[in-house]
Parts: sequence; structure tokens; C-alpha cells
Amino acid sequence: MSAANEESGGRAARRRFATLGRSVALFRAFLVEQTDPDHFYGLLADDSVRQVSGYTPLAGRTVLDVGGGPGYFAAAFRAAGAHYVGLDPDVGDFSAAGESVAGMLRGSGTALPVRTGGVDVTFSSNVLEHVSEPARMLDEMVRVTRPGGVLFVSFTPWFSPWGGHETAPWHYLGGDRARRRYQRRNGRPPKNRFRETLFPTSIAETLRWARGNGDVEVLDALPRYHPWWGRWVVRLPGVREVAAWNFLLVLRRVGAQPSGAAQKTELTGGRGAM
Repeated sequence: MSAANEESGGRAARRRFATLGRSVALFRAFLVEQTDPDHFYGLLADDSVRQVSGYTPLAGRTVLDVGGGPGYFAAAFRAAGAHYVGLDPDVGDFSAAGESVAGMLRGSGTALPVRTGGVDVTFSSNVLEHVSEPARMLDEMVRVTRPGGVLFVSFTPWFSPWGGHETAPWHYLGGDRARRRYQRRNGRPPKNRFRETLFPTSIAETLRWARGNGDVEVLDALPRYHPWWGRWVVRLPGVREVAAWNFLLVLRRVGAQPSGAAQKTELTGGRGAM
């Protein structure tokens, strides 16, 4: 099969996957995220693996999940035949879904303890908005992905209806104000604290980074949870920051692998751990 036919087939498969019924199921699950996390995160993990599989095969591939957190994604990727490695700064998160810490890394997304070109697929779901230097995390994800490998990054833009996370929709009046309101009403600060653990990340800035980075090519940019016919919103500056709800960027690593390349990280102090 030619590359053109293969890509055409991939687009058709992604359309069959991105249905209205799938979007409705995800949004319904989202409503019980706090009360039934097993249902929500299990569904999201399975959905993510199907979505990634629309761009690259997973069987036998090494997948690095930056911000892996609980083991829902680990189970889904391993069920698809991938060699999964999760990375999270909080080792306690690894066992939240009953997942063993084995096969997981503790570390920062902005200084990945992984050798250059060491993985086939780099994945990150809803982490970028929690990083104070998102471009640095994206640069690190590019570095550790082998040439020809795929990067799959999604995040919630600040102006999305859920941009303030548990402080939404009051974040539209300002992140600090929304944080204070949450604390007054609940007697405790939110988990996602403005400019501490939650940062105003935008689609426009992320696309500028991608288009200006010579080490990657953009395969797709779309609203992650929308049906296929709703992807047009990403083409509208301003509107997309609100209407996309959650943004997905799919990239391919280009270029040649540096001979014997490795970079120092804050965890290894020398060559990457993988």
C-alpha cells in the first residue's frame, strides 16, 4: 500500500472512531470524574489508546507517558501490546489505580530521565497546563522521541470552559479571584492553584512552538473529544481557545538520531535512565 493510500485509510479510521456517540460518552463520564474516577479514567485511557493507534501502531513500541499518574493508562497501553513507561513527579500517584510502581519513573517533565531518541511514542494527557514552562516540556518530549516516532500531547486551554479545572467557570474573572472564591466556599485551597499548579496555556502558543520547531512536523491538531466534523474550530483563532475544550497536537519527530547522544537530567546526573 502506498503512503498516500495508507494515510487516507488512517484518516478514514479516525473518522469512524471520532463519532458523536463517543463524544457524548466522554462528556458524561467527565461529570462523574470526582465521584467515580475508575469509570472516567478507565474510559479516557481506553479512548486515548484507540486515538493514538489511529496515527501509529503500538504493538512492540516503547511508549513514554509524561505525567502518567495512576495506572489506568498503563493498563490500556500494555493491553495494546506496547512497552509502557510512565513518568510522574509524585510517586504516590502511581498506585492510585492499584498499579505497581514497577516500570514507572519518578521525574520532571521538563528534564526527562530518558536518553535522546530512546522511545517510539511520547504521550502526555492533560499535563501541559500544569507545567510552568510548557515549551521546555515539549522540547524534552521531542528530544527523547526517535526520528520517525510520534508525539501525542493534549491539554485544556486556559479559556476552555474547564480551563480553571475545579475553579471553573470563575477563572474567566481571573485565576486568583477564582482561587479565593473556591477557598471561601470549600474551606480549603483548590488542588489546581493558579500559577502554582495550573497555568494559563493556550492553543495559539503551542501551535507557534510546533510550527517553529524544525525537529517535528505537525500530523494533526484538533479538539480531542469532539466528533470528527467539529475539528473546524481549531482553524479559528480565538474561538478555538474556548470551543476546543481540550486540544490535541500530534507530531512526528524528523531528522537523524545523533550518534551516541544523551543528555544530562536532574535525576541521572549523566546519561538518561532508559
